[in-house]
Amino acid sequence: MNSSVSPPLPFRLPLIAILRGITPNDAVAHVAALVEEGYDGIEIPLNSPQWERSIGDCVRAFGTRALIGGGTVLTPDDVVGLRRVGARFIVTPNTHPPVIQRAVDLGLQVVAGFATASEAFTALDAGAHMLKLFPATTYGPGHVRALRSVLPKSAPFFVVGGITPDNLPQYLNAGAHGAGIGGELYRPGQSVEVTRANAIAFRQALQEHAA
Repeated sequence: MNSSVSPPLPFRLPLIAILRGITPNDAVAHVAALVEEGYDGIEIPLNSPQWERSIGDCVRAFGTRALIGGGTVLTPDDVVGLRRVGARFIVTPNTHPPVIQRAVDLGLQVVAGFATASEAFTALDAGAHMLKLFPATTYGPGHVRALRSVLPKSAPFFVVGGITPDNLPQYLNAGAHGAGIGGELYRPGQSVEVTRANAIAFRQALQEHAA
């Protein structure tokens, strides 16, 4: 178990549920299952069908119980669209300062994607609140450990890409504060029951690590 003190996070459960490819017809039911299992950070990527409708519906249904945000945010206009439908945070795949700054200006939390220490500092200098190492399994826990030795301890650090219930503890031990979980949690077309079972497995892995 990593004994270092974690910085404050906007999410009670430090697992961001990524529902890439979800449709408006499925979004509310799957998010309901996640919220019931204690998840309060839900990301719907903007390359999902009719993301505006999905995010708006979920904000109206669960906005008082969870933070609903958008992922794969590439332009300042994307940020404006997310703010319009009530999103509370954005997740980027890169460190494009105009996107980060626009989100900060509009009062959204920013989880900025990066791979190197230089990119991480660029994101933080632009105002990012949190960092996202992606794709995490390409670099491995050793890369996380090395980055944590130079990055500010006040910067929440998530790992995303290839994270499973089995390898999650390795990344937490290396210094990650949480994870974004995508394909191992949700794939388009799967049942709500499968999403719930996957969510429980990740939550149990996190709890067992913290015990």
